[in-house]
Amino acid sequence: MEQRPLVGVAVVVCKDRQFLLGKRKNSHGAGCWQFPGGHLEFNESIEACASREIFEETGITIKNPRLTTFTNDIFEQEQKHYVTLFVVADYDAGIVQVKEPDKCDEWGWFSPEDLPSPLFLPILNLFERNITLPRLFSDGRA
Repeated sequence: MEQRPLVGVAVVVCKDRQFLLGKRKNSHGAGCWQFPGGHLEFNESIEACASREIFEETGITIKNPRLTTFTNDIFEQEQKHYVTLFVVADYDAGIVQVKEPDKCDEWGWFSPEDLPSPLFLPILNLFERNITLPRLFSDGRA
């Protein structure tokens, strides 16, 4: 069977100039910090995926989701390949909770100058392209 890349959606949520990151567990990239997100489902819009994944993983809602850029992420050790679509969104409502404790240890809000470590490969690949988190929010809200 021919292997093909999977499509992941990473949601960069901004609240008071801070960004939401979670610590992965039990999957590729375990122990790394990631944006909330997940797999794009068949016939689902990218923005709908972002809203769904945010709520499923954290219990919060977002507003103004907008597609920004992508990364090509090859996890050599795990033999996985993803194209990660980055969606930026503004925080809307709710209190962040760990809703999928089998997938995430904790969530936290971080400033761009004080991000936790280690970061998940798609974020590292984003930064290698000289794309910063505030730059993703180029309309000045971040």
